[in-house]
Amino acid sequence: MRKYAVAGAALVLSLALAGCGDDNGGSDGTVAGEITVLTQRTDIVNTVFQEYKKTFEAKYPGTTVKFEAITDYEGEIRIRMNTREYGDVLLIPNSVTADMLPTFFEPLGSVDDLEKKYRFVRSEQSFEGTVYGIAITGNAQGFVYNKRVWQQAGVTAPPKTPAEFLAALTAIRDRTDAIPLYTNYKDKWPLGQWEGARGAVSGDPEAGIKLGRDDAPWAPGKEHFVLDSLLFDAVAQGLTEPDPTTTNWEQSKGLLGSGKVATMMLGSWSIVQMQDAAPEPTDIGYLPFPHQVNGKFHTVMGGDYKNAININSKNKATARAWVDWFANESNYAVDQGGISPVISQAMPATLADLTAADTEFIELAPAPKGEEGLADKVGNEAEIALYDGAYRQRLVDAARGARNETRDQIFADLNRKWAETRAKLR
Repeated sequence: MRKYAVAGAALVLSLALAGCGDDNGGSDGTVAGEITVLTQRTDIVNTVFQEYKKTFEAKYPGTTVKFEAITDYEGEIRIRMNTREYGDVLLIPNSVTADMLPTFFEPLGSVDDLEKKYRFVRSEQSFEGTVYGIAITGNAQGFVYNKRVWQQAGVTAPPKTPAEFLAALTAIRDRTDAIPLYTNYKDKWPLGQWEGARGAVSGDPEAGIKLGRDDAPWAPGKEHFVLDSLLFDAVAQGLTEPDPTTTNWEQSKGLLGSGKVATMMLGSWSIVQMQDAAPEPTDIGYLPFPHQVNGKFHTVMGGDYKNAININSKNKATARAWVDWFANESNYAVDQGGISPVISQAMPATLADLTAADTEFIELAPAPKGEEGLADKVGNEAEIALYDGAYRQRLVDAARGARNETRDQIFADLNRKWAETRAKLR
């Protein structure tokens, strides 16, 4: 399971015409009556979510919770938000930009107040100091790996540098039958997961802001130089799958779970999926990016979908009770292997390897007004979509000899396009 891509601006404009608030709030403030909760979890709506329903209704007698699970969540919700009928509680679609939040969703409180209790509210699904959604779970960034294979190769400690990481992959190639690093090249989006290391290399919460202001992100020593060089070098040294054009995302889960693949760069959301595909779930672990600042590893954590209240809801009091209960008491995040949105809750067992390595968890800082999403805008305009994976396919092709380019030539071209596009957007 992974997030969907953000939709285009035209769609957002059509949504803007549809949203309209309920002037009287539609509720007398009593937590009672029925609410409809929309979810993308079609796989557990009839099991886990039914237990949530029982517990919530027992805590708030007189309430009834109905669930509506949607397979194509993004697509269907975008259509339904052209009406007033899009449930009482729903996950904020990625197609809704920050400035559109007040049009469709009930404010939950100020960032200043809620950031004392919840993660991910400073820069995610908030607008002008007001929060409109609370994350259902959070993700860290790093490498999911098969511990048994790494141990067979004699590697028992997280590599601290790219050179140590490449040495570990080499030991895996030489001492086991596993593919050391699987790129998942063919599906393309997994290569975009490397972008999750933005901030982890530098240990800087302002990495995203600085990227939008930088004319040469692929210059030596910069974050993108470090992380993209690691990918290039791993391919060039024969440490990845023999033919990347034949990779398969769904099959890769079983390959890593069974030990035929040793390592993949993926967000921590993938850990549970890999454990489910493994004969021995305890074989699956998670490594920080192999780079330290002041002797510490870093990982960037961010929120997944956010629970929010339909501004047109007729039962906002019960809807708010559900949003609060889900974040504070359901234990959904930890049970699903994620990071709880509640700051006081401990990191999940799935991230035990990160905590054992004394990894520092950081959240990226919100951009100043007027610079929101600047790095992604530059990348998209320059045709270097950072999370898409396409430009990293170019790197993989060059590294395996399928393109007549060197790493440095590609980096120079990326820097040129980036700087030219930044100049146009100023």
